[in-house]
Amino acid sequence: MTTRLTLLAIAASSALWAQDSGSTAVPSAAKPIRLAIAGLNHGHVSGFLRGAQRRKEVEIVGVWDPDSALLSKYAKSDNFAAGILYTDLAKMLDTVKPEAVATFTDTFGHAAVVEACAPRHITVMMEKPLAVDMKQAHAMQQAAAKYGVSVLVNYETTWYRNYQEIYNIMHDRKPAGPIRKMVAMDGHTGPKEIHVQPEFFAWLSDPVKNGAGALFDFGCYGANLMTWLMDNQKPLKVTALAQTNKPEIYPKVDDQATILLQYPGAQGIIQASWDWAFDRKDLEVYAQQDLPDKAVGASAVSFDHGNGLRVRLPGQAAEETVASPERKPEERDSIAYLTAVVRGKFKPYGPSSLENNVVVVEILDAARESIRTGKTITLAR
Repeated sequence: MTTRLTLLAIAASSALWAQDSGSTAVPSAAKPIRLAIAGLNHGHVSGFLRGAQRRKEVEIVGVWDPDSALLSKYAKSDNFAAGILYTDLAKMLDTVKPEAVATFTDTFGHAAVVEACAPRHITVMMEKPLAVDMKQAHAMQQAAAKYGVSVLVNYETTWYRNYQEIYNIMHDRKPAGPIRKMVAMDGHTGPKEIHVQPEFFAWLSDPVKNGAGALFDFGCYGANLMTWLMDNQKPLKVTALAQTNKPEIYPKVDDQATILLQYPGAQGIIQASWDWAFDRKDLEVYAQQDLPDKAVGASAVSFDHGNGLRVRLPGQAAEETVASPERKPEERDSIAYLTAVVRGKFKPYGPSSLENNVVVVEILDAARESIRTGKTITLAR
């Protein structure tokens, strides 16, 4: 009984949250933010547009893509007026004057969007990961600093209630001392196998526009979460391996990758795959403290895409399933979060922050180099 009460107390002490991007917005007298869409060849744009058009916090005032056929496709499916469609990014930004831009280009295109928006003092949100290499990551970091604009990165897992609860337990409460091991498992059967849009598949399978294959597409999740849990510190060393199990589908990129991260006193294992039999977005975190006469340990395991959570605290014989609390309304999903940033309620932090995501790109860049050379890569301090 004591253990169950302890677990319930942990759940009850966390902040209120909600994670459905299509849910009803919190009532507000504030005017909707002027939001523009930059790029349409990232498949996640479809769900984002459906959610945004149901929300009162945002008003879509412009849509840009260099491909006029893609513009026409989305104009028809989402009922966009011809007057808000643009094939010239600069012209759209200067004409509609958005307060924020949601970016759905290929990963290689993120830097160009940020460099166009920053001098115009426009907040930019993009789909993960931030960049294909450190050159681009630094360019965006410098542009954001020079013009004082916010740049944030959207991950599906950022809005999982259980991941926030794992952070609360392991980071804030530290029931058994420091984190010792983290394991992130992210992936699915493959973009071709799940029938992503043709324009999405074209760049996901391109090593230049995507940075790699599953290594970047799904490896970024674990790198993002581990960087968050480790207070944005870089790992000491990165070791990685990757392979292509389905060369007939992915001849130019990997479809299976594993990244090992070494921190002072901790390790991270990132499993990224386009070759799993089912979808996975799971996270395990283990903490341990060595006391004079014994070792005290704790674990938190999220499963079922953030819907399930098992926790084992010091003194428990086994893990117990617990409920995760709701999350703060202004931080429940990418639209609410972006709106709050634009309205000045807070600056991007945690998994969405530029600081975190520059480290993520450094990890991915080092992992790609480790795969190329077969060596462990030591990161610059």
